[in-house]
Amino acid sequence: MALMTISRRSFLGALAAAPAIHAQNKPTDIRIKELGTSYEDFTYRTPIKFGGVEVNRVTLLNVNVVVESRDGKVTKGFGSMPMGNIWAFPSKTLNYDQTLEAMRTLSKKIEKICNGYKEYGHPVDLNHALEPMWLKAAAEIQIAQPIPKLCTLVTGSPFDAAIADAFGRMLNRNAFATYGPDVMRHDLSHYLTPEFKGEYLQKYVLKAPKATMPLYHLVGAVDPIFESDIKKRINDGMPETLAEWINYSGLTHLKIKLNGEDIKWDTDRVLAVDKAASEAQAKRGVKTWNYSLDFNEKCPNVAYLIKMLQDVKQAAPGAFAKIQYIEQPTKRDLKADRANVMHEAAKLRPVVIDESLTDLEALQDARELGYTGAALKACKGQAQALLMAAAAQKWKMFLCVQDLTCPGASLIHSAALAAHVPGVAAIECNSRQYVPVANKAWIAKYPGVFDVRNGRVNTGLLNGPGLSVRL
Repeated sequence: MALMTISRRSFLGALAAAPAIHAQNKPTDIRIKELGTSYEDFTYRTPIKFGGVEVNRVTLLNVNVVVESRDGKVTKGFGSMPMGNIWAFPSKTLNYDQTLEAMRTLSKKIEKICNGYKEYGHPVDLNHALEPMWLKAAAEIQIAQPIPKLCTLVTGSPFDAAIADAFGRMLNRNAFATYGPDVMRHDLSHYLTPEFKGEYLQKYVLKAPKATMPLYHLVGAVDPIFESDIKKRINDGMPETLAEWINYSGLTHLKIKLNGEDIKWDTDRVLAVDKAASEAQAKRGVKTWNYSLDFNEKCPNVAYLIKMLQDVKQAAPGAFAKIQYIEQPTKRDLKADRANVMHEAAKLRPVVIDESLTDLEALQDARELGYTGAALKACKGQAQALLMAAAAQKWKMFLCVQDLTCPGASLIHSAALAAHVPGVAAIECNSRQYVPVANKAWIAKYPGVFDVRNGRVNTGLLNGPGLSVRL
C-alpha cells in the first residue's frame, strides 16, 4: 500500500524520472534488423458478441522480425494477434470494415517505425521507446474518430511479441526467462515507480510454466445453453449446447457474457447457465466449479451490478457462491466515469479492469476507484502485460488473463502469459469454440492446448525457446 501515500503529481513525476541503476549496455542487447507483416482472415464457426455487437470473422496480424545482438548474433522471431477492432476500437460512427482498415493502416506505420529504429536494447526497452512513436502515428491517421490507445496497443502487440520471441530464441531460453539483471539494463523503477528499485521482472514471472491450468470456457451472450435455444444445428461434429461443451471438454470454469442493459435478462442468464451446468456436472459427478461474469463495460452504473448480484444470490445462493470474479462492469474511460466506484461491489467479489487497463496510470486510477483486480492480455503487448503483472502483484491485486479469442500462435502467446504469471489460476482458449479452423495446423503440435478434454490446458508444453511457437 506504499504507493497510496504518493500524490498523483508525485506519482507521475516519479514515473517519468525513475532512475536507472543498472543502465550499462549488455552484449545481449538487440536491434531490429528487418521486420515484415502479413494478414490472415478467418470466418467464425458461430458469432460472438462484444459490447452489444456480434462478430463473425477475424483478421490476424502476423509479424516476422530479424534481430541482431551487439555481439553479432542474428535471430528470427514471430508474433501474431487478432486485430480485435470491435473490442479495441468501438465506434458508433465507423463500421467494422472502417475500424479494421484503420488498424491495417496503423500496422503499416508501425512496421515502418520499427524498420527505422536501430537502437539496441532489451525487448522491454525497445517497447518502452517504440510505444510513444506508435501512439503518435495513430494520432496522425486521418479518420472520423481518433484511434483509441487500446487499439494502438492491440495493433502493436504482435510486433512486441515477435521481438520478445526473437530475443528468447537468440539466448536459447524461453522468453519468460529473460527478465533478470543478466540481460536487462534497467530494474523496474525505470518503468514503474521508485518503490520497485532493485527489483527485476524475474521476481514477478515464473521461469517455468505451470504444468496445467483450468480452462475458462466462454458462454457468449448469443450462445445456446439448452437444446431449445438452437434454431438450426451446425452439425459439424463439435458441441453446441453448454452441456455438450461441459462433457466434451470436461469443464469446471465458465465465463458468462452479460448485456448490462436488463437486470432480469442478466440474472436469468446466470441462472440458466447454472441450471445447465448443475445438471451436466451432476451426471459427471463433479461437485465444484466456477463462474466469472463479463459485462464488457455495459452496466450503466455500479448500482446495476450490485442489484444484479443480489438478485442472483437471492434466487440461487449456490450460483452466487460459484462466482469467482467480475470483469469490467462499467465504462472503460475511468477518468470520465469516476462516480462509478467499485468499493462496495468488490466486497462481494473481485472486480477487475480489462478494457480500462492501458498503462500504469490506469491501474492506479482503478485502485483508487475500488477495483481489486486486473485482466492481463497478450494483445496489449508482452512488455506491458508483464509490467502490469508486476505492479498488480506488488499491490496484492487479483489477476486473470483473457485471450481476445486468440487462435494459432496468438493463443500460444496468451496461454504462455497465463502460465508464467503467479496468481493467475485459469486460462481462456476461446478460439477452439468460435474459430477452430484457424487452429487445425496447431492441434497435433500442442496436445491438450487447442483441444481440451479434461478441463485443463496443458501449459507445461509452453516452455520452448522464445514464446514457444513451433513454426
